[in-house]
Amino acid sequence: MTKPTVTFPLIVAATFGAALPALAAEELNLYSARHYDTDERLYSDFTKATGITINRIEGKADELLTRMKAEGANSPADILITVDTSRLKRAKDAGVLQSVDSDILEAAVPANLQDSDNQWFGVSQRARIIFYDKAAVANPPATYADLADPAYKGMVCIRSSSNTYNQTLLASIVEHEGEEAAKAWAQGVVDNMARAPQGGDTDQLRGIVSGECAIAVSNTYYFARAIRTDVDGVSADIERIGWIFPDQDGNGAHVNLSGAGIAKHAPNRDNAVKFMEYLVSKQAQSYFADGNDEYPVVAGFKGNAAVQKLGEFKADEVDLSAVATKLPVALEIFNQVGWE
Repeated sequence: MTKPTVTFPLIVAATFGAALPALAAEELNLYSARHYDTDERLYSDFTKATGITINRIEGKADELLTRMKAEGANSPADILITVDTSRLKRAKDAGVLQSVDSDILEAAVPANLQDSDNQWFGVSQRARIIFYDKAAVANPPATYADLADPAYKGMVCIRSSSNTYNQTLLASIVEHEGEEAAKAWAQGVVDNMARAPQGGDTDQLRGIVSGECAIAVSNTYYFARAIRTDVDGVSADIERIGWIFPDQDGNGAHVNLSGAGIAKHAPNRDNAVKFMEYLVSKQAQSYFADGNDEYPVVAGFKGNAAVQKLGEFKADEVDLSAVATKLPVALEIFNQVGWE
Protein backbone atom coordinates (compact mmCIF):
# COMPACT_ATOMS: atom_id res chain seq x y z
CA MET A 1 0.00 0.00 0.00
CA THR A 2 1.28 3.50 -0.83
CA LYS A 3 2.93 5.19 2.12
CA PRO A 4 1.56 8.52 3.29
CA THR A 5 2.52 11.80 1.67
CA VAL A 6 5.09 13.87 3.52
CA THR A 7 4.80 17.59 2.82
CA PHE A 8 7.20 20.14 4.27
CA PRO A 9 9.56 22.95 3.19
CA LEU A 10 13.15 22.55 2.12
CA ILE A 11 15.56 21.08 4.62
CA VAL A 12 19.22 20.37 4.10
CA ALA A 13 20.31 17.05 2.70
CA ALA A 14 22.02 15.98 5.90
CA THR A 15 18.70 15.75 7.72
CA PHE A 16 16.79 14.03 4.94
CA GLY A 17 17.25 10.55 6.35
CA ALA A 18 14.69 11.32 9.02
CA ALA A 19 12.03 12.18 6.45
CA LEU A 20 12.00 9.01 4.38
CA PRO A 21 12.34 5.36 5.33
CA ALA A 22 15.52 3.51 4.47
CA LEU A 23 15.90 2.79 0.78
CA ALA A 24 14.95 -0.68 -0.36
CA ALA A 25 15.09 -2.53 -3.67
CA GLU A 26 11.33 -2.38 -4.18
CA GLU A 27 10.80 1.27 -3.34
CA LEU A 28 10.45 4.45 -5.32
CA ASN A 29 11.11 7.94 -3.94
CA LEU A 30 8.87 10.43 -5.71
CA TYR A 31 9.27 14.22 -5.51
CA SER A 32 6.00 15.71 -6.72
CA ALA A 33 4.85 19.27 -7.36
CA ARG A 34 1.40 17.99 -8.33
CA HIS A 35 -1.07 18.40 -5.45
CA TYR A 36 -4.21 16.63 -6.60
CA ASP A 37 -6.07 14.12 -4.45
CA THR A 38 -7.12 12.27 -7.59
CA ASP A 39 -3.48 11.29 -8.21
CA GLU A 40 -3.70 8.89 -5.25
CA ARG A 41 -5.05 6.20 -7.56
CA LEU A 42 -1.98 6.57 -9.76
CA TYR A 43 0.27 5.65 -6.86
CA SER A 44 -1.80 2.97 -5.16
CA ASP A 45 -2.52 1.11 -8.40
CA PHE A 46 1.14 1.19 -9.40
CA THR A 47 2.08 -0.33 -6.06
CA LYS A 48 -0.65 -2.93 -6.37
CA ALA A 49 0.52 -3.93 -9.86
CA THR A 50 4.27 -3.96 -9.19
CA GLY A 51 4.79 -4.37 -5.44
CA ILE A 52 6.93 -1.21 -5.52
CA THR A 53 6.17 1.06 -2.57
CA ILE A 54 6.08 4.79 -3.30
CA ASN A 55 7.55 7.17 -0.73
CA ARG A 56 6.19 10.56 -1.72
CA ILE A 57 7.46 14.04 -0.92
CA GLU A 58 5.25 16.92 -2.07
CA GLY A 59 6.27 20.55 -2.30
CA LYS A 60 6.42 23.55 -4.57
CA ALA A 61 8.45 22.95 -7.70
CA ASP A 62 11.21 25.42 -6.86
CA GLU A 63 11.53 24.01 -3.34
CA LEU A 64 11.94 20.51 -4.70
CA LEU A 65 14.55 21.64 -7.23
CA THR A 66 16.49 23.48 -4.54
CA ARG A 67 16.32 20.40 -2.39
CA MET A 68 17.59 18.08 -5.11
CA LYS A 69 20.51 20.39 -5.87
CA ALA A 70 21.40 20.61 -2.17
CA GLU A 71 21.28 16.84 -1.78
CA GLY A 72 23.50 16.28 -4.80
CA ALA A 73 24.78 12.74 -5.28
CA ASN A 74 23.23 11.76 -1.95
CA SER A 75 19.69 12.59 -3.06
CA PRO A 76 17.18 9.77 -2.52
CA ALA A 77 14.95 11.21 -5.28
CA ASP A 78 14.08 8.78 -8.07
CA ILE A 79 11.40 10.76 -9.94
CA LEU A 80 10.49 14.43 -10.22
CA ILE A 81 6.97 15.32 -11.34
CA THR A 82 6.10 18.95 -11.92
CA VAL A 83 3.79 21.19 -13.92
CA ASP A 84 4.69 23.17 -17.02
CA THR A 85 7.54 23.18 -19.48
CA SER A 86 9.24 26.12 -17.76
CA ARG A 87 9.77 24.13 -14.57
CA LEU A 88 10.87 21.04 -16.46
CA LYS A 89 13.47 23.19 -18.20
CA ARG A 90 14.67 24.55 -14.87
CA ALA A 91 15.09 21.01 -13.61
CA LYS A 92 17.11 20.07 -16.67
CA ASP A 93 19.24 23.22 -16.45
CA ALA A 94 19.86 22.54 -12.76
CA GLY A 95 21.39 19.19 -13.68
CA VAL A 96 19.07 17.14 -11.47
CA LEU A 97 17.65 14.91 -14.21
CA GLN A 98 19.08 12.18 -16.44
CA SER A 99 18.25 10.89 -19.90
CA VAL A 100 15.93 7.91 -20.24
CA ASP A 101 16.17 5.33 -23.01
CA SER A 102 12.70 3.77 -23.22
CA ASP A 103 10.96 2.49 -26.33
CA ILE A 104 7.64 2.64 -24.45
CA LEU A 105 7.98 6.33 -23.63
CA GLU A 106 9.27 7.19 -27.10
CA ALA A 107 6.34 5.42 -28.75
CA ALA A 108 3.65 6.79 -26.42
CA VAL A 109 4.60 10.46 -25.97
CA PRO A 110 4.54 12.69 -29.07
CA ALA A 111 7.98 14.02 -29.95
CA ASN A 112 6.95 17.65 -29.35
CA LEU A 113 5.88 16.81 -25.77
CA GLN A 114 9.22 15.45 -24.62
CA ASP A 115 12.68 16.80 -24.00
CA SER A 116 15.12 16.65 -26.91
CA ASP A 117 17.57 14.79 -24.66
CA ASN A 118 14.90 12.52 -23.12
CA GLN A 119 15.35 14.09 -19.69
CA TRP A 120 11.61 14.74 -19.26
CA PHE A 121 8.40 13.49 -20.80
CA GLY A 122 4.92 14.99 -20.76
CA VAL A 123 2.33 12.88 -18.95
CA SER A 124 -0.78 15.10 -19.19
CA GLN A 125 -1.71 18.40 -20.78
CA ARG A 126 -4.10 21.35 -20.57
CA ALA A 127 -4.97 23.83 -23.31
CA ARG A 128 -4.54 27.55 -22.55
CA ILE A 129 -7.54 29.13 -24.20
CA ILE A 130 -9.73 32.24 -24.36
CA PHE A 131 -12.98 32.66 -22.39
CA TYR A 132 -15.45 35.49 -22.82
CA ASP A 133 -18.70 36.98 -21.56
CA LYS A 134 -21.30 35.91 -24.09
CA ALA A 135 -23.54 38.87 -23.22
CA ALA A 136 -20.79 41.47 -23.57
CA VAL A 137 -18.62 40.24 -26.46
CA ALA A 138 -20.28 39.77 -29.84
CA ASN A 139 -17.03 38.98 -31.67
CA PRO A 140 -14.62 37.23 -29.28
CA PRO A 141 -10.92 36.92 -30.08
CA ALA A 142 -10.25 33.99 -32.38
CA THR A 143 -6.48 33.97 -31.96
CA TYR A 144 -3.88 34.78 -29.33
CA ALA A 145 -2.86 37.71 -31.53
CA ASP A 146 -6.38 39.11 -31.23
CA LEU A 147 -5.91 39.56 -27.48
CA ALA A 148 -3.65 42.50 -28.37
CA ASP A 149 -6.22 44.11 -30.72
CA PRO A 150 -7.15 47.64 -29.50
CA ALA A 151 -10.79 46.65 -30.05
CA TYR A 152 -10.54 44.77 -26.75
CA LYS A 153 -8.99 47.60 -24.74
CA GLY A 154 -9.90 47.39 -21.06
CA MET A 155 -11.50 43.97 -21.44
CA VAL A 156 -8.82 41.33 -20.80
CA CYS A 157 -8.09 39.51 -17.54
CA ILE A 158 -4.94 37.39 -17.43
CA ARG A 159 -2.49 36.22 -14.80
CA SER A 160 0.83 37.81 -13.90
CA SER A 161 4.12 37.42 -15.73
CA SER A 162 5.38 35.24 -12.87
CA ASN A 163 2.87 32.57 -13.85
CA THR A 164 4.56 29.65 -15.59
CA TYR A 165 1.62 29.09 -17.93
CA ASN A 166 1.93 32.62 -19.29
CA GLN A 167 5.69 32.35 -19.51
CA THR A 168 5.43 29.26 -21.70
CA LEU A 169 2.67 30.81 -23.83
CA LEU A 170 4.82 33.86 -24.56
CA ALA A 171 7.86 31.65 -25.19
CA SER A 172 5.83 29.73 -27.76
CA ILE A 173 4.97 33.01 -29.51
CA VAL A 174 8.69 33.87 -29.55
CA GLU A 175 9.38 30.47 -31.10
CA HIS A 176 6.69 30.91 -33.76
CA GLU A 177 6.84 34.62 -34.53
CA GLY A 178 10.16 35.94 -33.27
CA GLU A 179 11.13 38.27 -30.45
CA GLU A 180 9.87 41.56 -31.89
CA ALA A 181 6.42 40.19 -32.74
CA ALA A 182 6.17 38.61 -29.32
CA LYS A 183 7.07 41.90 -27.65
CA ALA A 184 4.44 43.75 -29.66
CA TRP A 185 1.85 41.15 -28.65
CA ALA A 186 2.75 41.36 -24.97
CA GLN A 187 2.55 45.15 -25.05
CA GLY A 188 -0.85 44.95 -26.72
CA VAL A 189 -2.15 42.58 -24.04
CA VAL A 190 -0.91 44.89 -21.28
CA ASP A 191 -2.66 47.81 -22.97
CA ASN A 192 -5.90 45.80 -23.11
CA MET A 193 -5.91 44.60 -19.48
CA ALA A 194 -9.08 45.29 -17.54
CA ARG A 195 -7.14 45.23 -14.25
CA ALA A 196 -3.66 44.57 -12.97
CA PRO A 197 -2.88 40.84 -13.08
CA GLN A 198 -4.08 39.06 -9.95
CA GLY A 199 -5.04 35.61 -8.73
CA GLY A 200 -5.01 32.24 -10.43
CA ASP A 201 -6.76 30.93 -13.52
CA THR A 202 -10.05 30.44 -11.69
CA ASP A 203 -9.92 34.10 -10.63
CA GLN A 204 -9.77 35.13 -14.28
CA LEU A 205 -12.99 33.20 -14.89
CA ARG A 206 -14.55 34.79 -11.81
CA GLY A 207 -13.65 38.16 -13.34
CA ILE A 208 -16.02 37.43 -16.21
CA VAL A 209 -18.85 36.50 -13.85
CA SER A 210 -18.27 39.60 -11.69
CA GLY A 211 -18.15 41.87 -14.72
CA GLU A 212 -14.59 43.05 -14.11
CA CYS A 213 -13.51 41.72 -17.48
CA ALA A 214 -15.20 40.51 -20.63
CA ILE A 215 -12.35 38.29 -21.82
CA ALA A 216 -10.07 35.97 -19.85
CA VAL A 217 -7.25 33.50 -20.45
CA SER A 218 -7.23 30.25 -18.50
CA ASN A 219 -6.25 26.62 -18.77
CA THR A 220 -9.09 24.31 -19.76
CA TYR A 221 -9.04 22.13 -16.67
CA TYR A 222 -10.06 25.00 -14.39
CA PHE A 223 -13.19 25.57 -16.47
CA ALA A 224 -13.92 21.85 -16.86
CA ARG A 225 -13.72 21.52 -13.08
CA ALA A 226 -16.34 24.26 -12.75
CA ILE A 227 -18.58 22.27 -15.10
CA ARG A 228 -18.10 19.03 -13.18
CA THR A 229 -18.13 20.38 -9.60
CA ASP A 230 -19.27 23.48 -7.74
CA VAL A 231 -16.57 26.14 -8.03
CA ASP A 232 -17.41 29.26 -6.08
CA GLY A 233 -17.92 32.32 -8.23
CA VAL A 234 -17.97 30.39 -11.50
CA SER A 235 -20.28 27.37 -11.60
CA ALA A 236 -23.53 29.14 -10.74
CA ASP A 237 -23.14 31.45 -13.75
CA ILE A 238 -21.18 29.18 -16.03
CA GLU A 239 -23.70 29.50 -18.89
CA ARG A 240 -22.61 33.12 -19.14
CA ILE A 241 -19.12 32.09 -20.23
CA GLY A 242 -18.19 31.12 -23.77
CA TRP A 243 -14.84 29.74 -24.90
CA ILE A 244 -12.58 29.78 -27.92
CA PHE A 245 -9.76 27.41 -28.78
CA PRO A 246 -7.41 29.95 -30.38
CA ASP A 247 -5.56 29.73 -33.67
CA GLN A 248 -7.57 26.85 -35.11
CA ASP A 249 -6.78 28.09 -38.62
CA GLY A 250 -3.12 28.56 -37.71
CA ASN A 251 -0.73 26.95 -35.26
CA GLY A 252 -3.43 25.63 -32.94
CA ALA A 253 -4.12 26.12 -29.24
CA HIS A 254 -1.17 26.27 -26.86
CA VAL A 255 -0.89 23.41 -24.34
CA ASN A 256 0.78 23.26 -20.94
CA LEU A 257 2.26 20.04 -19.63
CA SER A 258 2.57 18.06 -16.50
CA GLY A 259 5.79 16.14 -16.94
CA ALA A 260 8.16 13.78 -15.20
CA GLY A 261 11.84 12.91 -15.29
CA ILE A 262 14.21 10.51 -13.56
CA ALA A 263 16.50 12.08 -10.99
CA LYS A 264 20.18 12.18 -11.91
CA HIS A 265 21.26 10.11 -8.90
CA ALA A 266 18.16 7.89 -8.68
CA PRO A 267 19.00 5.01 -6.28
CA ASN A 268 16.08 2.97 -7.62
CA ARG A 269 16.50 3.70 -11.31
CA ASP A 270 14.88 0.52 -12.63
CA ASN A 271 11.80 1.18 -10.53
CA ALA A 272 11.81 4.78 -11.75
CA VAL A 273 11.77 3.66 -15.38
CA LYS A 274 8.85 1.33 -14.61
CA PHE A 275 6.94 4.21 -13.05
CA MET A 276 7.65 6.56 -15.94
CA GLU A 277 6.36 3.94 -18.35
CA TYR A 278 3.33 3.34 -16.15
CA LEU A 279 2.43 7.05 -16.37
CA VAL A 280 1.78 6.68 -20.11
CA SER A 281 -0.24 3.47 -19.73
CA LYS A 282 -3.95 3.35 -20.54
CA GLN A 283 -4.82 3.16 -16.85
CA ALA A 284 -2.72 6.14 -15.77
CA GLN A 285 -3.74 8.29 -18.72
CA SER A 286 -7.38 7.64 -17.86
CA TYR A 287 -6.74 8.81 -14.28
CA PHE A 288 -5.22 12.07 -15.49
CA ALA A 289 -8.21 12.67 -17.74
CA ASP A 290 -11.03 11.48 -15.50
CA GLY A 291 -9.70 12.59 -12.13
CA ASN A 292 -8.24 16.01 -12.87
CA ASP A 293 -9.99 17.22 -16.02
CA GLU A 294 -6.78 17.08 -18.07
CA TYR A 295 -6.05 15.88 -21.60
CA PRO A 296 -3.97 12.71 -21.99
CA VAL A 297 -0.70 12.93 -23.90
CA VAL A 298 -1.18 9.49 -25.46
CA ALA A 299 -3.23 9.43 -28.65
CA GLY A 300 -6.55 7.63 -28.54
CA PHE A 301 -7.70 8.72 -25.08
CA LYS A 302 -10.32 11.36 -24.38
CA GLY A 303 -11.03 13.49 -21.37
CA ASN A 304 -13.98 13.07 -19.03
CA ALA A 305 -17.49 14.32 -19.83
CA ALA A 306 -16.74 17.86 -18.64
CA VAL A 307 -13.61 18.06 -20.78
CA GLN A 308 -15.40 16.58 -23.77
CA LYS A 309 -18.08 19.27 -23.43
CA LEU A 310 -15.41 21.80 -24.43
CA GLY A 311 -15.14 20.04 -27.78
CA GLU A 312 -12.26 18.82 -29.90
CA PHE A 313 -9.55 21.19 -31.00
CA LYS A 314 -6.33 21.50 -32.92
CA ALA A 315 -3.36 21.68 -30.56
CA ASP A 316 -0.17 23.55 -31.33
CA GLU A 317 2.43 20.94 -32.25
CA VAL A 318 5.39 23.21 -31.60
CA ASP A 319 8.31 21.40 -30.00
CA LEU A 320 8.02 22.32 -26.31
CA SER A 321 11.68 21.48 -25.84
CA ALA A 322 12.46 24.30 -28.31
CA VAL A 323 9.93 26.57 -26.60
CA ALA A 324 11.75 25.99 -23.31
CA THR A 325 14.89 27.58 -24.75
CA LYS A 326 12.91 30.80 -25.39
CA LEU A 327 11.82 31.24 -21.77
CA PRO A 328 14.63 33.68 -20.86
CA VAL A 329 13.59 35.88 -23.78
CA ALA A 330 9.96 35.70 -22.68
CA LEU A 331 10.85 36.83 -19.17
CA GLU A 332 12.84 39.75 -20.57
CA ILE A 333 9.89 40.79 -22.73
CA PHE A 334 7.52 40.73 -19.76
CA ASN A 335 9.84 43.12 -17.95
CA GLN A 336 10.22 45.41 -20.96
CA VAL A 337 6.48 45.87 -21.47
CA GLY A 338 5.63 46.23 -17.78
CA TRP A 339 3.53 43.07 -17.51
CA GLU A 340 3.28 42.79 -13.73
